[in-house]
Amino acid sequence: MLSNKKIICPNNLINVAKKTGVVDAAIVNAGEIFPMESVHKAVQHNLINPIFIGNEDEIKKYATKLKWDISKYKIINEKDENSTAPIAAKLASEGKAKIIVKGHIHTDILMKAVLKRDLNLIGKKRLSHVWHMTLDKNDKPFIITDGVVNVLPKLEVKMHILRNAVDFAVKIGISRPKVAILSATEEILESIPSSIDADKITKRAKEENIEADVFGPLAFDNSVSKKSAAIKKIKNNVSGSPDILLVPNVEAGNALVKMMVYFMGACAAGVVVGGKAPVVITSRSDEAESRLASIAAAVVSLD
Repeated sequence: MLSNKKIICPNNLINVAKKTGVVDAAIVNAGEIFPMESVHKAVQHNLINPIFIGNEDEIKKYATKLKWDISKYKIINEKDENSTAPIAAKLASEGKAKIIVKGHIHTDILMKAVLKRDLNLIGKKRLSHVWHMTLDKNDKPFIITDGVVNVLPKLEVKMHILRNAVDFAVKIGISRPKVAILSATEEILESIPSSIDADKITKRAKEENIEADVFGPLAFDNSVSKKSAAIKKIKNNVSGSPDILLVPNVEAGNALVKMMVYFMGACAAGVVVGGKAPVVITSRSDEAESRLASIAAAVVSLD
């Protein structure tokens, strides 16, 4: 059942990112093959100017394995993994790095550094995570949010997640995104709190003039399938063709993304948005193409 399909970074995401120009990127604990390989690819695509943070000997070792001359790039030698994240966060706070890229480091260590209030990396928006999902080089993207940062978001947090996802969708070229608010049912039931939230989000999106077509609650089948929606006599502008799927909790989003990756061979580009500096959050087991796509997504999400 597991897919043997080769994961490919989508051309459209790379092309949109290139319009931003080369940006400075802090690479956190860079001394492993997968982060080095993806950063190398991002440099080859003229997306970033890397600032390497980590064990200098390891960074140079993997650069040599890739036959990559990194002599012109800055390396901040820090052998303690836990100390690399604060360095990256400080660089971003000072405007010396526009994006932060997770290397071989635990996500909670990285995000703890980013969330320090005195660095002013967080504004009025709530941080959230978006996944840009594609199946081939020229595939239409499908955005899933939030499967990483906000574990069990309340209504107000979900509104932040919605706005962040819509902003990201616009930046990748979707002028008026269609947003499906996922629940276990298309009915509004007190026994399923996510369905009540979805109904409220739908109403508030209209009241607050969010520039997107937003509808929920929708179960997964009638959110992505026009046939399923037609059978159930569900009529709206979103069912069957959503650009964004807003999930009720982190488990739903994480499972959905991982199923697409492992069963379908999807390329998952993940980035934390809503702050001063986008943060590339990938699994340490992710392939280089997914990491490259995530870097491109971070570049695209810059204001």
